[in-house]
Amino acid sequence: MCAVARVCLAGALVLSVCAAASAQGSKSAALAKELSAALDAAKLDSIGAKDPVNPEQFVGALYFPGAQLLVVSAKYAAPLAMTEQLAKKNYRDVYLDLSSASVAGSKIFVEDLGGDGLAAKPGDNQPFDTYEAAGGKRTAFDGDWKKQQLSEADYMKTFADADAAYSEMLQALIAQAKK
Repeated sequence: MCAVARVCLAGALVLSVCAAASAQGSKSAALAKELSAALDAAKLDSIGAKDPVNPEQFVGALYFPGAQLLVVSAKYAAPLAMTEQLAKKNYRDVYLDLSSASVAGSKIFVEDLGGDGLAAKPGDNQPFDTYEAAGGKRTAFDGDWKKQQLSEADYMKTFADADAAYSEMLQALIAQAKK
């Protein structure tokens, strides 16, 4: 294959990935709004849950109405103690413990500014969301992938992965809020 054809093929691939991501939108948007509504109705500023997919993992969130959702998912060294905190509805403690004392390399952290789900490319003068993957790699979804030394395709893949992980976290928290 000649070099020009390879460049065209690579360009088409990047455009198709970006178009697909833009067309899909954020899976987490509706879920974040649903969780916010559930927390408002229950008059809660925090929530926690056991991850239904991975029983060794827990999820916690701090909620600032109309401003942001801070959500963390991680394994905890003393799962029985975490389960007891959940049973007592000590949700703020669940969030704090997962944020500070989680098993190394297991923590996923999402800063959802606006509490409206993740956005890959926020509008002008809009706050941007961040995602910290297990292992500590942090990505700011500010639309400037070059500043983060990423290709656009890698940025959009990271966004899709973050949005999927965040959606799972939100689903666990929604289920807990509805109990």
